[in-house]
Amino acid sequence: MSRHFDPNDLQFYITLPAPCPYLDGEMERKIFTPLDPLKGPNINDYLTHSGFRRSQNVIYRPACETCHACHSLRVKAAEFTPGKSFRRTLKNNANLIRTVNEAFATEEQFDLLNRYLTNRHPDGGMAEMDFERYEMMVEDCASRTEIIEYRNAGDHLIACCITDTLRDGLSMVYSFFDIDETKRSLGNFMILDHINICKQAGFAFLYLGYWVEQSPKMSYKAKFKPHQVLRKVGWCNVD
Repeated sequence: MSRHFDPNDLQFYITLPAPCPYLDGEMERKIFTPLDPLKGPNINDYLTHSGFRRSQNVIYRPACETCHACHSLRVKAAEFTPGKSFRRTLKNNANLIRTVNEAFATEEQFDLLNRYLTNRHPDGGMAEMDFERYEMMVEDCASRTEIIEYRNAGDHLIACCITDTLRDGLSMVYSFFDIDETKRSLGNFMILDHINICKQAGFAFLYLGYWVEQSPKMSYKAKFKPHQVLRKVGWCNVD
């Protein structure tokens, strides 16, 4: 970590209450701080380990007044062994070609994202995203960021992930994929492949963002074991 980075220098802001996207009847608030262009990678690293999550050039964490259901989750990559279902997913995608690219937005990526959002999250906050906003999402980020692409034998882009590198692992910031490739389980596959990348690089963890135990939308994250969740006492192992 840079000797010029002092956590006490950070300025935090808080959002107004808004309906929670994961739990009905709850209101969410977020505390956030912008990422400095020079110190951003170190800030991102430091705060991710403290339970924050990056979104473009801002890093945030929940600060809800009545609910504390969100917990950061990270997979213990070095200890992970895929079960029968995950081995099948890896086999079904063995013919995909992975490429690791600089954080540069392309029309091909945006077309894939647009189809993904239209089908999976038509009412989400990103549903109206245009290419210019996608460029900002990918390129306007003060962090150690790469875009990992997955292509089939016909060289068609079918999955993509915006990934940050931290001092002890990788953080999957946002992933999207071809919704017509249902048999491939591409969402799970990208997580499995990122775990393998962590192992090859000697990283201990893969950070998957927030997990809400009561939310069906988040249930897939808990299937990747062993993992840890961040509680008041720190990162805790979960059986």
